[in-house]
Amino acid sequence: MTQRSDLEHIIEWVPNESRVLDLGCGEGELLEALIDAKQVSGVGVDIDISNIAKALNRGLQVLQQDMELGLDNFSAKSFDAVIVAYSLQVLSQPHELLDRVADIGNEVIVSFPNFGHWRSRLALLLGGKMPKTRSLPYNWYDTPNIHFCTIVDFEALCRELKITILEKRTMGPIDVLSSLWPNLFAKSATYRVKRQ
Repeated sequence: MTQRSDLEHIIEWVPNESRVLDLGCGEGELLEALIDAKQVSGVGVDIDISNIAKALNRGLQVLQQDMELGLDNFSAKSFDAVIVAYSLQVLSQPHELLDRVADIGNEVIVSFPNFGHWRSRLALLLGGKMPKTRSLPYNWYDTPNIHFCTIVDFEALCRELKITILEKRTMGPIDVLSSLWPNLFAKSATYRVKRQ
């Protein structure tokens, strides 16, 4: 199940028997893993009807909903953890979603690809083109990623929204480098955050 290392961190951070909201849940693999490993009660949200159908076939509770149109059907602090895994960068107003989910959940777990990684910078510098990688194999014109966030950008946004970073994990091929200089060497990051 856990091909992406951010999923391992998310599973580790979600408390046992907690209430979880998984935004951009896709086909429900993470939510299913959390139910199996942590006995959570969870709800998934996705916009894609084919993802919803696959998640329902797994026996999951899911809603077809556009996160961008608001999450007014969820009240403040109605979940122990809200998960936004590899979804923030595809939203047109990611700051508004982050601000809202910090109210819905006691904690929020966010993961995203780091567009400040040295390979992305080098590809742009030397090739003059938007980078393509194994984890981000899209062309500039067909990518679902519309906001190219770096680790520094995300941390600045958290400060602006008065959201406290409780814990972060950075992932890269050399853990020491991605820990020391995450904005340059981490391919992705996972954060556990909370409203101050």
